[in-house]
Amino acid sequence: MTETLAERGQIDSSKRTWLIASSCAGAVGGIGAAVPFVSSFLPSEKAKAAGAPVEADISTLLPGEKMTVEWRGKPVWIVRRTPEQLAALPKIDPQLADPKSERKPEDQAPAYARNATRSIKPEYLVVVGICTHLGCSPSDKFQTGAQPSLPDDWQGGFFCPCHGSTFDLAGRVFKNKPAPDNLEVPAHMYLSDSKLLIGDDKKA
Repeated sequence: MTETLAERGQIDSSKRTWLIASSCAGAVGGIGAAVPFVSSFLPSEKAKAAGAPVEADISTLLPGEKMTVEWRGKPVWIVRRTPEQLAALPKIDPQLADPKSERKPEDQAPAYARNATRSIKPEYLVVVGICTHLGCSPSDKFQTGAQPSLPDDWQGGFFCPCHGSTFDLAGRVFKNKPAPDNLEVPAHMYLSDSKLLIGDDKKA
């Protein structure tokens, strides 16, 4: 049976529609496959900023308070210590595993922070808020005295609830705790009395 010109035109039109749809789908799939491949060569803005120094405004930080800034995806704590908290630090030394940060010193703190207060300015503590045991983030325990899971003569510091490691207000770990090392002091410097740069210490 011979097909009419109208029928042939209808068939050709259907084929044409199918071919166009298939081609478009193939092109989209091809582009979809190519984009991740191409973009893998281009670092994202987040990746480019991951290692960049971070500026912190400490002008409103009061004695006894803590602020947190993010640097390289890590929490960095800035604590403005009171005169009483600073005076208590030497008294705690006998209870600490590494009071002078002598174990792996380069990993624990830059040379300018290997001192009794582990800081450039005694008033300010700057540490990475990650427990050196399994990477948990300890809690603030600035109140002194006996408290659950803390010694009766507690002078203030940080407590990691995961496995019970404790750190003083210089980020130093207490003896016989799971955490092997003190909290890390990152590279940092003061741009002014109220501005702190974390991640760069070229002028320090």
